[in-house]
Amino acid sequence: MAIEKAIELAREREMDLVEVSPNATPPVCKILDFGKFLYRQKKQDQKQKKAQKQTEVKAIRIGMRTDLHDLEVKAKKIANFLSKRNIVKISLVLRGRERAHKELAFDQMKAFAEMLKDKGTVQEGPKSQGNTIIMLINPL
Repeated sequence: MAIEKAIELAREREMDLVEVSPNATPPVCKILDFGKFLYRQKKQDQKQKKAQKQTEVKAIRIGMRTDLHDLEVKAKKIANFLSKRNIVKISLVLRGRERAHKELAFDQMKAFAEMLKDKGTVQEGPKSQGNTIIMLINPL
């Protein structure tokens, strides 16, 4: 329909001519109340924003002398975080004489990552930052 005819039809009905999809060929317009259109659009945007989940970075801290059972408990907690689509930051703090044996700490971090291989993938491998060794795990 011609634009002039559509505008005249909208005026007769005391409504607005709103361009709904400008990228289509030809562009699509509707005769409707513009205020109601904006209200519905705003509500739809809010609904989409609410459904969208922001990923968080969850942190778990372990030590060199953490027992195997305690590591398994922490691994379950990390699996819970990963199932909720969160990134997990695992930090191992070296204290005192432990700093002299960083290779043992790296081995422990690799073994801990092996426990979680079916739940997530290692984004950043174990790396040293001062007296702390950090590893990031992404959900599958």
